Amino acid sequence: MSELNFPQQTSFYRGKVRDVYTIDDRLLVMIASDRISAFDVILPRPIPYKGQVLNQIAAYMLNATKDICRNWLLETPAANSAVGYKCDPFKIEMVVRGHLTGHAWRTYHSGKRVLCGVDLPEGMSENDAFETPIITPSTKASEGHDEDISKEEIIAQGLATAGEWEQLASLTLSLFKRGQELALKQGLILVDTKYEFGKLNGEIVLMDEIHTPDSSRYFYADGFEERQQKGEKQKQLSKEFVREWLIENNFMGKEGQQVPEMTDEWINTISNRYIELYEKVIGSAFEPQDVTDAEQYEKITAALNKY
Repeated sequence: MSELNFPQQTSFYRGKVRDVYTIDDRLLVMIASDRISAFDVILPRPIPYKGQVLNQIAAYMLNATKDICRNWLLETPAANSAVGYKCDPFKIEMVVRGHLTGHAWRTYHSGKRVLCGVDLPEGMSENDAFETPIITPSTKASEGHDEDISKEEIIAQGLATAGEWEQLASLTLSLFKRGQELALKQGLILVDTKYEFGKLNGEIVLMDEIHTPDSSRYFYADGFEERQQKGEKQKQLSKEFVREWLIENNFMGKEGQQVPEMTDEWINTISNRYIELYEKVIGSAFEPQDVTDAEQYEKITAALNKY
């Protein structure tokens, strides 16, 4: 996707997977591209409809949680674009985990029993559920890797006050509980996810996308306990399968490592997995929309004119 130029545009930022336009220092336009990243590296080929999947799941989930926490979103004028308020972000990601999996499991498996200042119980197996969800925050890096950080370090570094932390933690757990309830209705388990918050006129507001396959991990609920007891891999819907494929092909984003070749077949597989997740999470058929840059520009500009 080429860079667009909107009336009263004050800045433009191209992230790993999204293009973000600031309008009049007051509004944001976020365009979810079909780029895909893993280990903080943008992979060489885009994934058809990935942007639309992420944008539409995020809009659905933001609308389904706005009674818990006000959010930045105003509307989604096109399939893969969103318009909302510009907030002053907290420079942390509130990562919340219901199960021992992914990064938490890799840390645990290496013998460590503390993650982001949180004690992990002995005797757990991969994908076991925690007694209660845990919050394992990370720094929000503008470049390079996000880093694990503890609540104490966040407060000491002035990334949030003690009072703000309590609010952020409470909102995170409430949003996660709602996310788990929404997932379970669709036969899924929301395993872990992350939330980003900012301030708008002094109020804490939920930003960015939520409960999407890029920011979350889902397991199929049916047969979960049985697979755990047998020590089998869980059937999951998330981006983890892309990370696993990269690890199997000796790529973890480290210097000197080469991204393995992404064949047409593999690109289609990834696209289909994203569409499957959309249909499972939302509970309705995915309707692919191919929008040209010109059409997208027209729809977004019309939306901006309202605000």
